[in-house]
Amino acid sequence: MMKTCVMGASGYTGAELIKILVTHPTFDLSACFVSHNSADAHKGVGEVHPQLAHIQANDAHKNALLMQPLADEQVEQIGHEHDIIFMALPHEVSHHWAHLLRNTSAKIFDLSGAFRLSDTNTFERFYGFKHAYPELMQQRVYGLAEWHYQQIQNAKQLIAVPGCYPTASLLGLKPLMHSALLDLEKMPIINAVSGVSGAGRKASMTSSFYEVSLQAYGVLGHRHTPEIEEFANSDVIFTPHLGAFKRGILATITAFTSEHVTEQDIDQAFVDAYANKPLVRLCSQWPKVDQVAHTPFCDIHWAFDKDKRCVVVTSAIDNLLKGAASQAVQCANIMCKLDETTGLIHA
Repeated sequence: MMKTCVMGASGYTGAELIKILVTHPTFDLSACFVSHNSADAHKGVGEVHPQLAHIQANDAHKNALLMQPLADEQVEQIGHEHDIIFMALPHEVSHHWAHLLRNTSAKIFDLSGAFRLSDTNTFERFYGFKHAYPELMQQRVYGLAEWHYQQIQNAKQLIAVPGCYPTASLLGLKPLMHSALLDLEKMPIINAVSGVSGAGRKASMTSSFYEVSLQAYGVLGHRHTPEIEEFANSDVIFTPHLGAFKRGILATITAFTSEHVTEQDIDQAFVDAYANKPLVRLCSQWPKVDQVAHTPFCDIHWAFDKDKRCVVVTSAIDNLLKGAASQAVQCANIMCKLDETTGLIHA
């Protein structure tokens, strides 16, 4: 068993990590941490996340399911005490705590945006603060599990788990890029809609379920745009939308192919990319968020107009799972040389 903890356990992603880890056969959840000034400090998991009350009630190691307050001066010691750390923290906190953990033996899976980008100037522009640890940015491995399997398996310590929008977008776009099927003089266009849980657990008028209808936001300036562009190796036009549903992301990608590309070429690109990737499902019809909610899967379907040389791809994921918690555990499985679906798919 590998001693495992969750930092930032009070958020929606933290709850999903806990739910996965308490039944994982190899990762032993030994502690849940929150910020030292969190209102949830010292509460039980079931009190903070009522849907997990049964876990709190039945678990033999109840101390592991208490929200323990954590301050900067304790972080390094936690790194020495644990084999695996999942950080579901604000960007600024992960940025600093990953640095404090750098000399420990713990494997770190960071679900914030603190280490996803390679360029510090781009990072400062989109995240609003200067990155103090560029050496960690260069050492990290980007955890898009289906496309960076070998790099994740060989990573030394830090995995930057992709954002939810980039996960949905890249899984739909990269087979076309990898097979060199696109005319990149015309930028791919990505329109994606997320449920309100993507805004986090903290109350806000902009993400209040009563206030949300269907609206574009972050137009031509969303912080996930440079992440998508870096790992797609292409400029894109990315427009996120907020929808009136709890969880899930539906991304629709419109791209233009090179001359002489056929429907068979496109079909083969997706089959080649995902034939042996158990958490991506190639669908015979257009996916919807309901079929992936509460699952670790990405569902993909596509269509091609040969006259317009236009391919449209739709991908659907659960933003809290394949877009966050389950992908983090998938990466940890890969790094630890387990089957990548361990603890994620149940009979």
